[in-house]
Amino acid sequence: MDIRASLQNCTYSAQKVRLVIDLVRGKAAVEALNVLKFTNKGAAKPVHKLLASAVANAEENFGLSRENLYVHTITADEAPTRKWRRFGARGRFKPLLRRSSHITVVLRDRE
Repeated sequence: MDIRASLQNCTYSAQKVRLVIDLVRGKAAVEALNVLKFTNKGAAKPVHKLLASAVANAEENFGLSRENLYVHTITADEAPTRKWRRFGARGRFKPLLRRSSHITVVLRDRE
């Protein structure tokens, strides 16, 4: 049984989120939550919140134990980029790209 949770339009770029999700891919859910709790990256906070939500959904909706869950797949995909303007010296135009990401986590029950 797969338990899915997703976060749309996370304010961190997919490249930065991938550095964090590579730490927890394939680990037990409880261990992954502990790793994310002490990871010193800004993108670790929304990933921790998403993973905690997925674990809570598995316990509440499907009656599964959190000790038997593990992170089967976790991905970070590109989301729409907000484009801002900044005007530079000598009449030049400096674009600012605010990148965002979609994060998806799939938990499975160990048999």
